[in-house]
Amino acid sequence: MNEEQSSSLSDIRLVAFDVDGVLTDGRLYYGPEGESLKVFHVRDGVALKVLPDVGIEVAVVSAKDSPALRARLSDLGVQHAFVGCHDKLHRLQALADELGLAPHQVAFVGDDLVDLKVMDWCGCGLAPADAYSLVLERADRVLTVSGGQGVARCVADLILNAQGLYDQAYSLAADAHFERKRDSAGQ
Repeated sequence: MNEEQSSSLSDIRLVAFDVDGVLTDGRLYYGPEGESLKVFHVRDGVALKVLPDVGIEVAVVSAKDSPALRARLSDLGVQHAFVGCHDKLHRLQALADELGLAPHQVAFVGDDLVDLKVMDWCGCGLAPADAYSLVLERADRVLTVSGGQGVARCVADLILNAQGLYDQAYSLAADAHFERKRDSAGQ
């Protein structure tokens, strides 16, 4: 990581994640009744819980909506969950305004063309290793892991290290109380 990327990661106060192709491997599974099934990596759950515990807001923004996604976000207590959202840029700009954050304080992780506007707007655009080729070219940082393989954890580690919060964050995560189910009110 070059100095410019390190400094932008040290400014991050909100990190937002796309779902399909980022928090999942991008494949869509349908059950016999037509329901959508999703597979999430447990390491991402730790990241989505530990970042807010050290003062970094987390958002999840997805054009798709499903009971599986809603259940996972609820279990993790994600405060800023926007599902069925077809204008990610507008939604994240509004959230940044609500939180009093400038674009350089926002990071976004996306994997496909629909994510480019947000990646271009925010302070740091990140992409999984297997993102679409144009996204890989335009990302500020390409991660070492593919979608669904711990992307959020990789991003959390980068941000926590850049901000000197890694040890503090993971000492919180090592506590047995950390694994409790959290609700959308953060409890």
